[in-house]
Amino acid sequence: MKRFYKAASTAETGDGWQVLLDGRPIKTQGGRAQCVPSKPLAAALCAEWSAQGDELDPATFPLRDMADYAIDVIAPDIPAAAARMLPYGETDTLCYRADPEEALFAKQDEVWEPVLTAFEAREGVSLVRVSGIMHTAQNAQTLNVLHTRLTKLSPFELAALETLTALSASRVIGLSALDSGADIDALWQAANLEEDWQIELWGEDAEASERRAKRTEDFGRAAGFARWVCA
Repeated sequence: MKRFYKAASTAETGDGWQVLLDGRPIKTQGGRAQCVPSKPLAAALCAEWSAQGDELDPATFPLRDMADYAIDVIAPDIPAAAARMLPYGETDTLCYRADPEEALFAKQDEVWEPVLTAFEAREGVSLVRVSGIMHTAQNAQTLNVLHTRLTKLSPFELAALETLTALSASRVIGLSALDSGADIDALWQAANLEEDWQIELWGEDAEASERRAKRTEDFGRAAGFARWVCA
């Protein structure tokens, strides 16, 4: 599609902030008003439109896509959006460790345990650690507490959390990344601990490196989106 506007800007509305194209507010892909809760998030969305050339490239609108997903998909049914993330509570990567006699176990304990214990203290829950690959159910009360926590997030935070959780295969890491003082790089390194362990043993090929770079970019962007929501 050819670029159909000259300038992108932002404006405050009664409900938040909007991106304007030549003074006209844009809509979501679902036809709703694209109104976001903060000026920094609107500015980030505006930057995507301003960076376009003579042809619009749909692949270069990841923040717009996340905002539209929050408005069109999550906002109409927040409990359903929270329910979609329930399986990650049962199979959280950080809760599944190697066998204690393996060298990897010590590394997992060193890197993952501080993240888990801080999360438990912050959320008031206790998570079961598992050695090996056999599934072990988490406490139902813990899952209920975490599910309730999700339903209290805004649609925009949930949109970011869904991406963060999927990329890290960990709801613990996803929710931890929403904390204003979170070390995003450290959390992402924790999410990739096992992959990095395998790379140390066997090396890394170019294709895997390219996939990792893309996932790293996506994780950082989703974390930024969450920060802008609350800015």
